[in-house]
Amino acid sequence: MTRHRYRWGVVALLFTATTINYLDRQLIGLLKPILEPEFGWSETDFARIVMAFTAAYAVGLLVSGGLIDRIGSKLGYALSITVWSIAGMLHAVARGATGFVIARIGLGLGEAGNFPAAVKTVAEWFPKRERALATGIFNAGTSIGVVVSLLIVPLILARAGWQGVFLITGALGFVWLVFWWVYYDVPERQKRLSKAELDHIRDGQDDAPAGDADTRPVRWLSLLRQRSTWAYVTGKGLIDPIYWFFLFWLPSYFASNFQLDLKRPSLELMTIYLATTVGSVFGGYLSSRLVARGWETLPARKAALLIFAVLELSVILTRYASGPWMAVGLLSLAVAVHQAWAANVFTLATDMFPRQAVSSVVGIGGMAGAVGGILFPAFVGQVLDSYKSAGHLDDGYKLIFTICGCTYLVALLIIHLLTRGRAQVRLEDIT
Repeated sequence: MTRHRYRWGVVALLFTATTINYLDRQLIGLLKPILEPEFGWSETDFARIVMAFTAAYAVGLLVSGGLIDRIGSKLGYALSITVWSIAGMLHAVARGATGFVIARIGLGLGEAGNFPAAVKTVAEWFPKRERALATGIFNAGTSIGVVVSLLIVPLILARAGWQGVFLITGALGFVWLVFWWVYYDVPERQKRLSKAELDHIRDGQDDAPAGDADTRPVRWLSLLRQRSTWAYVTGKGLIDPIYWFFLFWLPSYFASNFQLDLKRPSLELMTIYLATTVGSVFGGYLSSRLVARGWETLPARKAALLIFAVLELSVILTRYASGPWMAVGLLSLAVAVHQAWAANVFTLATDMFPRQAVSSVVGIGGMAGAVGGILFPAFVGQVLDSYKSAGHLDDGYKLIFTICGCTYLVALLIIHLLTRGRAQVRLEDIT
């Protein structure tokens, strides 16, 4: 963290926290082939465990967004990672589906604070022209967390069993917390920050600095009256469940369709999730570059979203995958494009709303994504169980991939219709 590039050090902290967040979140999907026979789970049982996490995540997002806007990003992030790290470690003492459901509820409540706090931090530390790139970088942690889990889970599993996996990975959050508490504060209070960088940060921000926590509370009913809120809700509510499907079911997809051994590090899965890192950073770079070339902010974001929605149709071709590496290629593109889409949707919140309301908006949108994450896994579980009982599990995955590929264009159409005219929301409209 240098005095003249301190903001990028802040992004490094956000990236690391998001990596830990998705490392902890992904464990249940990686350990599914091991836990399933040990506890006698069906696909529907596993779907219920996933739904418990997403239900708690939805509630947590609704609460944490407003809470972080009130208490500030520093304390809010610290509280969030403390809760989810403790809950992650508690998975080690679960002795059945009910125990895992309880642990997943705690994990969901804690992890819900990550994105509201991270997006608010980007809004505080970056001018608009750099926000999409900064968001793309920290959002790449969602991919790296999965890749790290693919690397370390087999190693820990071989030496300490599945209980050790949860204990060791859960403890990483407390290591991050030390660095966050020592090195982070809002720009106006950060003594390590140079005046030149502070002036650069404030250049291009529409709203005046308000410190870490604003004294005027945002009224949620006023937020819900804004069409821009519903545009962001659409971008999250329809699309987030698709990425969660990629996280929780792809290991099982490769295990069942291509006999992948998940007790060893998987090059196939690592390739897929590494591709998402490229997608996240490129997605943020593309719209930021358009803004730098003179585009207005919202048209630049929409143009990027259109490109990515069209590219996402390629996931439908997975039905023709005749071998694991053909599936890897198609799914690598699909998840990379998803992350490019996600980086721009996150940035929409900072584009359309004042910084004092960003966490609240991200929380509401994230809750919508989590509600979709409750319903979609239930649908996926029923579909896969139905096709599995008929001896055609691969056809079940084909149907799911087709639905995933078409949803992005539908979401973009709704976003476009809701943001025609004035999309910028003023602070006085919502306080």
